[in-house]
Amino acid sequence: MVHIPDDADFNSFREQCESLESWRVQYNKGGVTVWNQEQEESKSVQKLKMRIVCKDVSAETIYDVLHDTPYRKKWDTNMIETYDIGRLTVNADVGYYSWKCPSPLKNRDFITLRSWLPLGNDYMIINYSVKHPKYPPRKDFVRAVSLQTGYLIKASGPSSCILYYLTQVDPRGSLPKWVVNKVSQFVAPKAMKKIYKAGLKYTEWKRKHNPEFKPWVYPEQNTLPSVDLADLAIQHAHELENIDESGVSEEKMHISDEEDGYSKEA
Repeated sequence: MVHIPDDADFNSFREQCESLESWRVQYNKGGVTVWNQEQEESKSVQKLKMRIVCKDVSAETIYDVLHDTPYRKKWDTNMIETYDIGRLTVNADVGYYSWKCPSPLKNRDFITLRSWLPLGNDYMIINYSVKHPKYPPRKDFVRAVSLQTGYLIKASGPSSCILYYLTQVDPRGSLPKWVVNKVSQFVAPKAMKKIYKAGLKYTEWKRKHNPEFKPWVYPEQNTLPSVDLADLAIQHAHELENIDESGVSEEKMHISDEEDGYSKEA
């Protein structure tokens, strides 16, 4: 049954982000820490948690960065396409996101129900995968499943914060062990640094791009069509195609070494 996250869901998410029990450190340097937590019922669907210390960027700014879709196209070089499908409440919507997987793996996409909550000086954004009748799986992507993904942004001062990212995703494919290791050692830390760098440049960018428009802060600005919760269903992984990519060799894998991926265009 699809439901819009409530206070209990947000509190549970916050506790997972802040807890160290049963989490193993995979990476820790340059202000970025990555932990993982394997799930007993499915060794392929591990939980990954990251934390980065963001100096000179407020929690509110990072929150805006993560919401502002036009700006995401500037810094999220892994993204192929993203758009909002419709709104459920003043702080919940349904959206589409597709991202480039390193060649020769197939690209993935999601339909997710996303909800957000400002709590004093802290902010949370969480999502999970749903099915929408008008957006079935596409032939050119592997439809992946977000069991739970989200951000916790904790203010540590007026212009500094700590960003947590926690994700448990079923990629719908038997991936080689080295891919999982590469994600925690290389891809994840790099992604966190990209968000931080995007935060440093956001205020200047937003000043030139519809500065008053923030529908995630001002719900009255939201012009998305309404989505009926009854039209949505939980996206179960077993209903989707499962591809076997376990034979992909590390030598054939191509991962970009761009420094930060931030587009220099205004």
